[in-house]
Amino acid sequence: MTSKRSPETDIAQAYRYHNAETGAIMPSIQPSTTFARDDQYQLISEHYSYARDENPSNAVPENMLAKLEGGEEALLFSSGMAAAVSVFQALSPGDHVVAPTIMYWGLRAWLIDFSKKWGLILNLYDATDPNALKDSVIRGQTKIIWIETPCNPTWDVIDIETAAGIARSCGAKLIVDSTVSTPILTRPLEYGADIIMHSATKYLNGHGDVVAGALVCQNKDEFWDKIRQNRIQYGAIIGSFEAWLLQRGMRTLHLRVIRASETALKIAHHFNDHKDVHQVLYPGLPEHPGHNIAKKQMKSGFGGMLSIRIKGGERAALRVVKACKIFIRATSLGGVESLIEHRFSIEGEGSPIPKDLIRISVGIESADDLIQDLENAFTKLL
Repeated sequence: MTSKRSPETDIAQAYRYHNAETGAIMPSIQPSTTFARDDQYQLISEHYSYARDENPSNAVPENMLAKLEGGEEALLFSSGMAAAVSVFQALSPGDHVVAPTIMYWGLRAWLIDFSKKWGLILNLYDATDPNALKDSVIRGQTKIIWIETPCNPTWDVIDIETAAGIARSCGAKLIVDSTVSTPILTRPLEYGADIIMHSATKYLNGHGDVVAGALVCQNKDEFWDKIRQNRIQYGAIIGSFEAWLLQRGMRTLHLRVIRASETALKIAHHFNDHKDVHQVLYPGLPEHPGHNIAKKQMKSGFGGMLSIRIKGGERAALRVVKACKIFIRATSLGGVESLIEHRFSIEGEGSPIPKDLIRISVGIESADDLIQDLENAFTKLL
């Protein structure tokens, strides 16, 4: 009798990968940009002709991610932005798109600009309003509902299942940016999503040495084919070495995400009633407005991302960030090292992010060390 293996077992072994010819348990890096034909002018491998279309180095990490998310197929891209852009560029002028106001700022800025140039109709809605998404769609015209959950950097939680029902009711595709949750915590396809997007630069790779993106589909259909063609035609491909690094990083995904989630929860609880803290934003706190939804769709923890709003406003928040000695002052998330940043300074004027907010990406260091580092930083406010 064969028992079903846990996802962490499968991902650690890259789903029992081994090279059929050599027995190697690590995939090879294939740098070739083109692939030969035989004397009958037939491709030696039916899958590979030119590296902009497909590359053998992509096969293992794409297969790993598709299986981990429970999807039919995954595609790797040169960045998370390239993956997201390929989705929206599969639309036609006049199509209607709905997205949350609070989301990854780079994509929001691009989407606002692209919608004007491409002729899309864009509605940004307040994810904290339970009726806002439903009120934003247009039956028969809305083609994409884009959600990010938790929403970066306020960590509002969107109910994927509810969003999927709204998408079906108006004939739209539901696309979920699941970069922060990762498939270790949430598998959006199980809640009705059509496509999942990851900035694979973040948790999937987890070591700060790869820029990559990924999409995973519930079903391969005409819309998915358009996305695939966009990747080919725009050259939004990942390099062979980056694909190899990505599969290496994914093997420890479970350990890293669970450790970061546990530590983030400890930090959130510690500073929740701190005298210098106005508010801790973290879905794992019972008083968080999205806590019950998060408990439903985040299965093994609440993620490694949290934000803290500092009493004293922007100046005080910057002083805390500058005073940290263990947290690294840098912009990204999902790595083994803990990062801290004053988010408004990164996004700039026009950002909807409160000026007193610091964003924290928790790594795998000692929770006690990270808490003490923040406590020491708060003493600089005295």
